[in-house]
Amino acid sequence: LPVPWVVSGRALPTSKGWPRPRQLFSIVVFGSIVNEGYLNSASEGEEFCIYNRNPNACSYGVAVGVLAFLTCLLYLALDVYFPQISSVKDRKKAVLSDIGVSAFWAFLWFVGFCFLANQWQVSKPKDNPLNEGTDAARAAIAFSFFSIFTWSLTAALAVRRFKDLSFQEEYSTLFPASAQP
Repeated sequence: LPVPWVVSGRALPTSKGWPRPRQLFSIVVFGSIVNEGYLNSASEGEEFCIYNRNPNACSYGVAVGVLAFLTCLLYLALDVYFPQISSVKDRKKAVLSDIGVSAFWAFLWFVGFCFLANQWQVSKPKDNPLNEGTDAARAAIAFSFFSIFTWSLTAALAVRRFKDLSFQEEYSTLFPASAQP
């Protein structure tokens, strides 16, 4: 069965069960860094990060990618469970957490994009004379950039959802169900 339409944009109707954009972007970022983000040098015994030999850049990209993917799964489960939440106050809390978490992840992706792009810019060509893994490094940077907008869009959609819930709460207060004939 297809996943029901959810207002926040996290779950879209699909019968194929394909990953959503944010999940896909996080997979591309951490997958490309894990697969091709580390290089071995013939003269050195250890591998090093393709981003200016800075292991923190690779670690940050992988950590943010994996944690963002897990966050997507958590909030996808919340979106599926959301219709069963009967209390408007509990729904508001869930949506407020969605706004905060989405905005926080947009910020983390912005930091990740800036960090990876900077470290890539100052990388020395002599460290990678054969240009191994350069496409993967650029893909991680690009999809970090795209993730900023997808997480920001999710936060904006959650704000809209919050406004709808506030309206429902006010409507329920003004016109209680028991007053109707």
